[in-house]
Amino acid sequence: MDIQILFAVLGGIAILLFLILKLKIQAFLALLIVCILVGIFAGLPASEILTTMQEGMGSTLGFVATVVGLGALFGGILEQSGGANSLAKYLLQKTGEKRSPWAMMLTGFLVAIPVFFDVAFIILIPVTYALSRKTGKSLILYAMPLLAGLTITHAFIPPTPGPIAVADILGADLGWVILFGILTGIPVAIISGPVFAKFISRRINITPPSFTEPNTDIDNDLPSPGLILSIICVPIILIVLNTVLTSPLFPEGFISGPLLYLINLLGHPFTALIIANLLAWYFIGIKRGAGKEFLNKTAMKSFEAAGIIILLTGAGGAFKQILIRTGAGEMIAESLQGTFFNPLFFGFTIALLVRLLQGSATVAMITAAGITAPVLTSSALSPSEIALIVIAIAAGASGFSHVNDSGFWLVGKYLGLTEKQTFRSWTLMTGIVAILGLLVSSIMYYFL
Repeated sequence: MDIQILFAVLGGIAILLFLILKLKIQAFLALLIVCILVGIFAGLPASEILTTMQEGMGSTLGFVATVVGLGALFGGILEQSGGANSLAKYLLQKTGEKRSPWAMMLTGFLVAIPVFFDVAFIILIPVTYALSRKTGKSLILYAMPLLAGLTITHAFIPPTPGPIAVADILGADLGWVILFGILTGIPVAIISGPVFAKFISRRINITPPSFTEPNTDIDNDLPSPGLILSIICVPIILIVLNTVLTSPLFPEGFISGPLLYLINLLGHPFTALIIANLLAWYFIGIKRGAGKEFLNKTAMKSFEAAGIIILLTGAGGAFKQILIRTGAGEMIAESLQGTFFNPLFFGFTIALLVRLLQGSATVAMITAAGITAPVLTSSALSPSEIALIVIAIAAGASGFSHVNDSGFWLVGKYLGLTEKQTFRSWTLMTGIVAILGLLVSSIMYYFL
């Protein structure tokens, strides 16, 4: 293994933490500085360092900037119309204050099956803001269960891309993967979600940030929770239709060309969120007496708040890309290939190491699957055992999200957390997901 590259990666992460936590340098600037330093330490050519940074920033923001911008606009109108508050009241009435974190976990668990993690998070986060304001309790109490549900389903249960890719590489049966993903995911979601949230919210008291200023120009009566739920469900349903109808569940040619074109267009997160915004602006804005000045002011304030989230997420993507370019994760994974590990622990270990070094859960999952696949060729494993190895790899790739993961910055800034608080909440929660995911899948591997 090239010690220089490993030193560059570990040293870069250490310097980044020092710059942000000790010297209090703004995280966006610190990330860009460390990108350059890691590239220099790893021996990359100067032009390649800067090109890689640009590539990482661009590839991350191409999707994230659009989704965050549309999501901020959507969140702003939900806040200012009182829609999020109306839905929070409804949830509290139906579930009770004590069970509302469980409702958020279940919502995240179900929604993330067809919808990408960051899209679902941005659509649903205004509801956690409203719940926190309504009860006076820490935002963490409601946001962590939502994030746990989203994280676990996104990693463990097809048709999300990660587990599908791993299952394909390992030759696992998707039916078994779905079954074990659910069986593993439910207890892990409960402990890393509502149980952990109750513990950590007592230690981190966060008042929800606001995308906009309080509104006095709109009717005092709140929009109905049914209307708000309908508008929130529109983009989710569109994305679900696109995911399901274009999946291997349906044979090629099952849907006619023009209809498939329409489904692909309307079911993309960009289009789905644009439609949601238009519906929200009309039904809970214009139709309820909101004037042009109010709507424009809401939009401008929403975009101001979204700016720092977009920049930090992009810088996190640049840092991740620099770390991927060094190849440190693959080198460590390959060095472990000659050791004797149970295939399940082997896959988990590789996925976790790549995740820690490079930040990308998808890269970690695919790398671990590619290196674990040859190990399985010489072993007579049942379809259920191979499916459980898929779950273990997914658990490892989900673990301990930190500064080299763009999701770390997205979650931290949306929740109004400092870097230390993001480590104590989000990073620890993803660590619990990894460890419990390994534990539950191991128990089933040995005893089923």
